[in-house]
Amino acid sequence: MKLLNAFLRLVRLPNLVMIAVTQVLFYFSVVPFYYGDEVRIHSSFKNLHYLLLIISSLLIAAAGNIINDYFDRNIDEINKPEKKIIDKLIKRRWAIIIHIVFSVTAILTGFYIDFNTPVFWLGISNTVCVLLLFAYSISLKKKLLVGNILISLLTAWVIFVCFLCYYRTLSFEGYELTERQAILNRFMRISFLYAGFAFVISLIREVVKDMEDMEGDKKYGCKTIPISWGIPASKVFVAVWLVVLTGMISVVQIYVWQLGWYGSAAYSILLILAPLVWILRKLYQAQVPKDYHRLSTVIKIVMLAGLLSMAFFKIYA
Repeated sequence: MKLLNAFLRLVRLPNLVMIAVTQVLFYFSVVPFYYGDEVRIHSSFKNLHYLLLIISSLLIAAAGNIINDYFDRNIDEINKPEKKIIDKLIKRRWAIIIHIVFSVTAILTGFYIDFNTPVFWLGISNTVCVLLLFAYSISLKKKLLVGNILISLLTAWVIFVCFLCYYRTLSFEGYELTERQAILNRFMRISFLYAGFAFVISLIREVVKDMEDMEGDKKYGCKTIPISWGIPASKVFVAVWLVVLTGMISVVQIYVWQLGWYGSAAYSILLILAPLVWILRKLYQAQVPKDYHRLSTVIKIVMLAGLLSMAFFKIYA
């Protein structure tokens, strides 16, 4: 049981659950044949294929977490000694073996989907994601902004890959060309909106985590934003993105309110906008790693709340 608990901590079980919930919600709330006409809108990308897509996403994320911890052993000894798992609870060779098994399985799953659906690029994209996470763990995370942007892009990809799998595989029966295009445009806008949200809030969280881990990162030569620019400039960077995100969500809520989606607007104000304002206020008061850790946790909760708001498209659309 102790070993199982260590493994679940190593792969970041809560993060994997968030990925799964996000992709399941996207399927049931955003894909057109669920918020549109289920009889006349179809896709050649079947339920089994989507389940395999989710599994491959989880395997890639788990493998990335494992290899990141593998190369972060010395840094974690300083930043989070109580949370260190590799060497302490799981041997290094087993971590590498699990990483390889998960990565290869995800890549093969992607190619299986390619050979059995109109999608033709998933195997290659899964391979690229695995390689990018490996490169991030060994070097890119130490470079100014590169690692932060990469992780944020991969977070957005969790949503965008779902959109791409369906966008070109949808078929419409009895719809005029203009109606079909309107549905596809709506699908695209919603997908880009959530992918953009995931990118920005992930970037914010990555920089806050860098502020939390500054001591260990500095000792091992990382050039993160807090180390290169200093804490005050890092706070300004995060604050700017918080303002951008808050403004973007506020504009969306004005539009949502005009549509009469009052429950969705209230949800977003209480569970997304209000916490973002709180984070902005607490950011300038933060001084020690414990403060930044609390901010990082709240940002993660806001990210989850934002992604869960996809359910309103099922309710109101």
